Amino acid sequence: MSKPQKNVLLICTDHWPGPLLGSEGHNVIQTPTMDELARTGTRFNRTYSECPVCIPARRTMMTGTTPQKHGDRIFQQTLEMPDFPTLAQTFRNAGYQAYAVGKLHVFPQRDRIGFDDVLLAEEGRGHHGVVDDYEEFLGEHGYPGEAFGHGMGNNQYVTRPWHLPEEMHNTNWTAAKMSQYIKRRDPTRPAFFYMSFVAPHPPLTPPEYYLNLYRNLEMDTPVKGEWASDSEKLPAKLQKSTEYTRWFNDSMILDARRAFYATVTHIDHQIRRVIGTLREEGLLENTYIMFTSDHGDMLGNHGLWAKRCFYEYSARVPFILTGPANDTRVKKNTTDSRLVGLQDVMPTLLDLCDIPIPDSVEGISVVGEKKRDFLYGEEAEGVNATRMIHDGRYKLIYYSSGNVFQLFDVLNDPEDLHNLVASSEYSETLDRLKLELSKQLYGNDSEWFDGPVLKGMKPKEYAYVPIPGLFGQRGSHWPPQPHTGEEIKDVGLL
Repeated sequence: MSKPQKNVLLICTDHWPGPLLGSEGHNVIQTPTMDELARTGTRFNRTYSECPVCIPARRTMMTGTTPQKHGDRIFQQTLEMPDFPTLAQTFRNAGYQAYAVGKLHVFPQRDRIGFDDVLLAEEGRGHHGVVDDYEEFLGEHGYPGEAFGHGMGNNQYVTRPWHLPEEMHNTNWTAAKMSQYIKRRDPTRPAFFYMSFVAPHPPLTPPEYYLNLYRNLEMDTPVKGEWASDSEKLPAKLQKSTEYTRWFNDSMILDARRAFYATVTHIDHQIRRVIGTLREEGLLENTYIMFTSDHGDMLGNHGLWAKRCFYEYSARVPFILTGPANDTRVKKNTTDSRLVGLQDVMPTLLDLCDIPIPDSVEGISVVGEKKRDFLYGEEAEGVNATRMIHDGRYKLIYYSSGNVFQLFDVLNDPEDLHNLVASSEYSETLDRLKLELSKQLYGNDSEWFDGPVLKGMKPKEYAYVPIPGLFGQRGSHWPPQPHTGEEIKDVGLL
């Protein structure tokens, strides 16, 4: 193999829904940077997170493996990385330097998973015994312990403007430190850069400028399918998802969406400075850029919030790929509707750089015309489980609790408004996808079968439980909290 020459910038966000791009036709969101990248490259508009929750999704991205292989479909905060070659280590083995800034969400937190160096922003998880690099930065600039001084929650949708100077914002810090790594690179070797923003994951605290931008725009309201019209008939898993905004009025819901959009645009603008750094360093014309997210956010659609389900706003993620101007393998100004998963990130980037793909990788490179017939998704186990099988047009969602099936024609119903499961017109499609779904199930999912037929589990009864910990609320981080080695427990959603 000849010495690799191309550089790579992989950009990942947290909670960014795939439909939330101007290039997707969204009539409110302002994403000029991502839209320009889509015009200069390829946007894959059928990309899904195989397990739409942070840790499993990132394990998939960094190993090119499915949750079944890497061992987490739940969200196991103290599970060590599997013993597979990681994306970063494979690049380094091929002679690359590899640097990361932002959220890794691995355990132990200082596991570099193959990177030469990592600057961490871990959303205030000091109880795992690691001093967060972003919080250290705040202390060095006169704001010790103030990362969460705004009082907003990491898993709630109350909002207010950012409380410190804008340059102290985590989003700005991530872009600035990534730019610094680019400037400090070894010029004699190619580089793999990973920039991982913790936003737009709550807390929703965008700078005032970005909130004002959306105050001048008419906000769109959440959509609601007929299947979601009676929330008390939904599986308990979905009823629980409504707790995030149980006491919100319509105005507060619009405020949450406005703040989320503002946070998205803030990220979009900060990515520009990193692209500008690549340009000024003479690297842009020799660099592949990939943009994606670990999962999306329901943002009130169908009355639901956050992730952990397989509706489009939760499971479908952005996936944009650009390449050097003379690289014909990455098509320009193109929309590609093949089924893509986060497992495909690793083989795609390695393929583009002519690096052999490790045998452990299960994903496929999107370079060329290869495609899959089905994409399988899974989240949680037992009575809380949900599963998905997608053939590129039709998507079957399954809840073990109550043996509930939902069928959507994603091509003609991109907002999951119409559940087709009871329509005789789609009975053949339903049977075909049920059979394919059954082939994918493993482990304790076997408890859902009666012979070859899926029977699921007795419906879980939903009961609202007040959450005194405010969904994992952070507090003052100065002085740093002592590390006890124990998990901080909370009641309800984390």
